[in-house]
Amino acid sequence: MSTAPRLLAIGGAHLDRRGQVSGEYIPAVSNPGTMREEIGGGAFNALRNAVDCGVEGSLFSVRGGDAAGLRVAGEVSDWRIEDLSVTFLDRTTPSYTALLDRNGDLIAGLADMALYDLALGRQMRRRGLRDAVAACDALLCDANMPADGIERLARLTDKPLHGIAVSPAKVVRLMGVLPRLDCLFMNRREAEVVAGSASDDPAMLAGALVARGLRAAVITSGESGVTIVQGGDVFGMAVPEVDAVVDVTGAGDALAGATIAAMMRGVPLADAVHEGIARATLTVESDQAVLRISARDMARRLAQVPQARRIQQ
Repeated sequence: MSTAPRLLAIGGAHLDRRGQVSGEYIPAVSNPGTMREEIGGGAFNALRNAVDCGVEGSLFSVRGGDAAGLRVAGEVSDWRIEDLSVTFLDRTTPSYTALLDRNGDLIAGLADMALYDLALGRQMRRRGLRDAVAACDALLCDANMPADGIERLARLTDKPLHGIAVSPAKVVRLMGVLPRLDCLFMNRREAEVVAGSASDDPAMLAGALVARGLRAAVITSGESGVTIVQGGDVFGMAVPEVDAVVDVTGAGDALAGATIAAMMRGVPLADAVHEGIARATLTVESDQAVLRISARDMARRLAQVPQARRIQQ
């Protein structure tokens, strides 16, 4: 029997399409490029990264009875993750379509996720979910779930609960549970939505987040690095140079999954983020949103991640 801690992820597990322009992007015209598909979703991406870091995983999501739904189920099985998801035979599996420039940066995204809004929150009443919550050591939810579902989940348990913002439009769904979250993972734009104001000063942004009731957060700013907020303490952490940015898709989820896995082993947040940054930077060097990464590659990249520097205490 495994003695590894178990992480229950609740939220997005769907089809991701990524089209990348091969030349200079020109708006409002046809741009040559390539299109590829894989299974993604914030919660599922982060969970797979955590599983690759050694934790046991369970997934609770919703999907349709279509070919995309079968692909999602197959991916869950391939990663040996316990699948607690609900299939709606007459519905379409959610999907996300991203358009990337030739450098791998996002130009625009289209989220077709009506099933999450319709059904995911309601599933929080299921006995099977309550049993899964009782069996896990920590939980992760993303903001693909409606706000009432997130709030219902937060009331089910006092176990560690982490959140992924997903997007500036969706992060508002987490506002009602900010004091309950053990850590919220988001980018700078999402953090400014939560804070209710924009600021170039990490300490001021952190103060606004704490004033909203948030206890801890990890905020990414691309090549500018990562800000870690933990109560009144604020740390900054630079990211190491990468060989080449191929595709940024999944980097934030990789950071979240690896950081949570480290925290579940008892590693303090600021140190756990080292593992998250290492995994995220390896992810952007690949055209895959989720990677299986060897211990050797992780150790090599971890050695390149700078130490955190205290910004405020």
